[in-house]
Amino acid sequence: MRHHKQLRAGDRVGVAVSGGADSVALLRLLLELRKQLGVVLSVVHFNHKLRGAESDEDERFVAQLALRHKLELHCESGDVATYAKEKHLSLETAAREMRYQYFWRLLLESRLNRIATGHTLDDQAETVLLKLVRGAGGRGLAGVYPRLSVPTSQFSDSSASIIRPLLGIRRKELEPYLLGLGQSWREDRSNRDLRHMRNRVRHGILPRLERYLNPAVRETLAETAELARTEEEYWHREVACVLPLLWEAPGALLSLPILLDLPLALQRRVVRAASESLGLRLDFQHVEKVLALGSDRGQAPKSAVLPNGWVVSRKKGRLQFELERSVPESLDYEHPLPVPGSVEVPETGSCFEAVLVPGNAAEGYNPEDLLDRSLLTSELKVRNWRAGDRFWPAHTKAPKKIKELLLESKVVGPLRKLWPVVVTGTDVVWVRGFPAPARLRSRSSHAVLIREVQLNEPVDSGE
Repeated sequence: MRHHKQLRAGDRVGVAVSGGADSVALLRLLLELRKQLGVVLSVVHFNHKLRGAESDEDERFVAQLALRHKLELHCESGDVATYAKEKHLSLETAAREMRYQYFWRLLLESRLNRIATGHTLDDQAETVLLKLVRGAGGRGLAGVYPRLSVPTSQFSDSSASIIRPLLGIRRKELEPYLLGLGQSWREDRSNRDLRHMRNRVRHGILPRLERYLNPAVRETLAETAELARTEEEYWHREVACVLPLLWEAPGALLSLPILLDLPLALQRRVVRAASESLGLRLDFQHVEKVLALGSDRGQAPKSAVLPNGWVVSRKKGRLQFELERSVPESLDYEHPLPVPGSVEVPETGSCFEAVLVPGNAAEGYNPEDLLDRSLLTSELKVRNWRAGDRFWPAHTKAPKKIKELLLESKVVGPLRKLWPVVVTGTDVVWVRGFPAPARLRSRSSHAVLIREVQLNEPVDSGE
């Protein structure tokens, strides 16, 4: 397994087993390597409830497999069909979202620190081809990542992650391996349903490309993903260095003179990164619209309409992103935030996480980001700020009304009405874009880190 070096002695590894050949083979391979690697294995299964009795049979098969090898079983089920309908998603996308939400929860709760999935080189090739025909840049062509870090800065050593040890292995190598062991597996009939785009790629398009164009097309597509991934890692570092120089996050303002002085490739990535910090995903055409606002031509537009009710306008040498859709004055939201745990906040298009940081791990963090758990007098809630709310950010002389803080930071219009805060009781302990209060800085053995992650923050496109 090419990527087994991602594992370290003492890792608590949950193997995601659906019951299919790929995931069962992964489990059996890791069982063989368990002593050599020094890892503690368990089995993770998510029942999507999409195929009635067959889905339940898959769950029983996986449970028996775990029992036979004396492994702990982590199992959960979810109504994917209902979730897909509520979120207006395809069944495939909804199933993946619910499955990965379960994976992240296991990691965030520290029940495991690795989850291994059975993605193969074939999955990589299929993903890259699908991304290519839908229209993708380097990020999309990077395909399935060998490692996906938990979406929080909870672990300074980045130990909590989803890994794909089989990403360099062809699917056709795994079934003979299982047959040699006398190990059975479950066949999912939906994998033959050609109504699903991935199945059309798997059973129709890729075999024809192999036959008529390139016998090694799957390996070639996987190599393309590897090249794109290293390119994207480089650009990610470049954008992280440049973005603070020209992006004013609280006011959603982008400096045009600095932007236009950058190479075009970096301009595009900066625009995309700035918009994503607002929960806004832009395709190529929308990025080009934003850049056109900085043109020195006489007929250059002064504003452009973006998805989801957003508008960007050129104002005094800066680009202003504003949420123009109507937001009723009375629109309030409030969601409980468990500690540790997370909650999705659809009103802001983001997920809020509250992570427990032990005292021995606190050195890896900015102390101004850590709240003393003992000073959080009741459960945490995420809500929009309300009239009369006050907040005392660190390094300021006195508390101020949040309304005044937002005005000073040039947060205006509908965006201001939905600006999130975190409260314990009636006390505001966190406000997006501002340092935490000095009086709440952690002094005890356990601190709480609050972080906001965009729901559409880019992740790999694995199944």
